[in-house]
Amino acid sequence: MHFRRFSLLVLLALLSFSAQAGTTVENIRIWAEGGKTRVVLDLSRPSRHSIFTLRNPDRLVVDLEQGRLSPSLDGDLPGSTGSVKSVRTGIKADGKLRVVLDLNQDVRSRSFTAGPNSTYGDRLVIDLQRSGSLQSVKRASESYKPGRDIVIAIDAGHGGHDPGAIGKARTREKDVALQISRRLAAKINAEHGMRAVMVRDGDYYVDHRRRMAIAHQHDADLFVSIHADAVDDRRANGATVYALSLKGATDEEARLLAERENAAVSVGGVSLNDKDQVLAEVLLDLSQNAALSASLDVGSAVIGELAQIVRVRRKNVQQAGLLVLKSPDMPSILVETAYISNPKEEKQLRDPGHQARLANAILGGIRSYFYTNPPPDTQIAMDIRRNPAREVRHVIARGDTLSEIAARYNTSTAAIRSANRLSGDKIRVGQTLSIPIYPGS
Repeated sequence: MHFRRFSLLVLLALLSFSAQAGTTVENIRIWAEGGKTRVVLDLSRPSRHSIFTLRNPDRLVVDLEQGRLSPSLDGDLPGSTGSVKSVRTGIKADGKLRVVLDLNQDVRSRSFTAGPNSTYGDRLVIDLQRSGSLQSVKRASESYKPGRDIVIAIDAGHGGHDPGAIGKARTREKDVALQISRRLAAKINAEHGMRAVMVRDGDYYVDHRRRMAIAHQHDADLFVSIHADAVDDRRANGATVYALSLKGATDEEARLLAERENAAVSVGGVSLNDKDQVLAEVLLDLSQNAALSASLDVGSAVIGELAQIVRVRRKNVQQAGLLVLKSPDMPSILVETAYISNPKEEKQLRDPGHQARLANAILGGIRSYFYTNPPPDTQIAMDIRRNPAREVRHVIARGDTLSEIAARYNTSTAAIRSANRLSGDKIRVGQTLSIPIYPGS
């Protein structure tokens, strides 16, 4: 009897410990600027979560596994701010904490997790963007030239003494990366309102930090690094797009804060030298999160276009602590175009026609992103304000594909899917599609 009573006490203690081992939402912070609302859930520890939207009325729902609301927030949740009308919480029957954001308008959402830094702990960040509104991508320079081109820095991976991965047929990653990069640069330079900058345009090596510095010197709006993957398994195949991992961002933040004491450091054109430690940390954190959010968006657009011509290994943007992506105030992505260790894909990478198709797909994603989110001082933003996108009607004929239709009208498959609320690329003969035609097309 005493043993059973002892066992019961141990079980209750374990259950109590298990409940205490969950995640506590310690604070909910909301602010709005320029048509965008950011919601941050400060967490006691990382938590698995799910996010989905509901309509009529518009709501965004966040479910946190083993989540609990801090007693300090009980009855003190944020009020109406930006796109958020109110915040409600409750514990579900399965033990999950549900946080409901009641919305006052139709929004697009993007969420990501952020690790601890010297100011905040673990965070779940949710960005809400008014549907149809323009979202500015912050530029790395203070310069402001109305009607300027959007500048894309193209980084051909490896080079010089660093060949990168080498395929079975002795194809070197540095060579195909440069060839695809040159094709992409030529296509960007042929675009209305866009200009490409090659980080390297020959067979020489550029240090990783120097690659970022070159992009900043040219006031680039986006940094795109081109690579080809390799693993021991020759069956591995497909393209992958990467953005910076949050741990990588935190590491770079620490480095910049240290450099602030010894050199002129600025983020988004704002000097950190005259800022105290806490303010400098906050500015870096906000800038990095904004750049990361934009990186995930443009990366998703590129994946959507690549999926039209090649197998995509991961349907979502992957995140890794890659040094070349660690610029704190510039959206940056790395595209692994294929597996050079796969004989079939190695052969494709050597084919000029396939290289051109890869370049077209990457450009399609970039174009789709910037026509939705043009920096406000650019020619494209001015064109859209003067002459918003018009639409033409296209009736699907036998043999039509979404990618061919996009190429015919000089638009992107992502734009066509969005205009017609298509969840995939399936179309049928006789179907009528609205084709968005952008200024300059």
